[in-house]
Amino acid sequence: MSEEVQAIGWEAIDKEMERLYGDQVPKHYGTMLPYSLGGPDPLDGISAYVKNEPVPHWHIVTYGFSDLYEKESKDSEYSGYGFELTFRLVKQPNEQEPPAWSLNFLQNLGRYIFSSGNYFQAGHYLNTNGPIALESDTLIQSIAFIEDPMLPPISTPNGRVEFLQVVGITVDEREAMEMWNTLGLLEAASSHLPLYITDLSRGSFMNDPAIKEALQSGMHKDGSSTGSLFLDNLDWTEKKSLFKKTTYTITIGAKQAPLIAQILNGRIPKNKDLQLIGRNLSIVFSPTEHPNVDITDNQVKLSINQECVNELMEVLVPYVGVYPLNSFKGLVFNIVKSEIKDSKGNVVETIG
Repeated sequence: MSEEVQAIGWEAIDKEMERLYGDQVPKHYGTMLPYSLGGPDPLDGISAYVKNEPVPHWHIVTYGFSDLYEKESKDSEYSGYGFELTFRLVKQPNEQEPPAWSLNFLQNLGRYIFSSGNYFQAGHYLNTNGPIALESDTLIQSIAFIEDPMLPPISTPNGRVEFLQVVGITVDEREAMEMWNTLGLLEAASSHLPLYITDLSRGSFMNDPAIKEALQSGMHKDGSSTGSLFLDNLDWTEKKSLFKKTTYTITIGAKQAPLIAQILNGRIPKNKDLQLIGRNLSIVFSPTEHPNVDITDNQVKLSINQECVNELMEVLVPYVGVYPLNSFKGLVFNIVKSEIKDSKGNVVETIG
């Protein structure tokens, strides 16, 4: 007879939730067929607790990113991926259960992590390419990750487990995080986001002048923490001539153009690179005194100085056009229209 498997990792999470909520019985959602046996849901379970302060909300926690049963991960320090996700969502009046989309959303994050091998840490952000609650009319179309303010890391028999809270954010808030850093901006906005609760009905906190000031101050002090950007519209051409200087043209979308300039302004002066990543191309901007181009098979390295950055702040605008640089002879930016699409692939906005 085989020995019964002990859910030692699961019990450690339960114990931490009991510390917060005592004998409250959570709404729990398990899986009928484990993911390892072909089931559709990667997380073994999701529990949702009700908390009434500072506003009524669901406090949801996952079971499945850490080792819930026997030790499986090779890392002796961490259990599984080393974290579980939490999600705080405003509770609507008379709502008896968390909305189904929130559970599906967390399972989808699990599918992404399990299939890609990528994992999240406090300070990361993610573009969800549309509302986090599908078919909803909300500005919350990206997410960020921060340590759950009420759940410190725990030590389990299988290793350390951190509780990473998913925070729903707007597109312009995510872009501000790219220009500065996630944790700095979330801290500056903490009065707008008590316990970092996600509220689908809220507007952007970037409309607050105090937060805009904090962003500018943080960018000046710390620079940008964004080392790479993924772009849909990214292309590179090299045009050689017998009698003229070689011309290098970078094509980017109008929506991303000002953001690229802001991030470069937060990285090049701090002696940091920025990598733009397209489908089959990578362009790396590096700090230097004298502008230069270095081309390999699938990567272009552009060494630029502060004069180039200053000019890029002026020419990288959200308008279609061709913009040659005076500070980097032979380098041209071609800005094309950006099409914003919904979850079904329909164009809902054109920029440029």
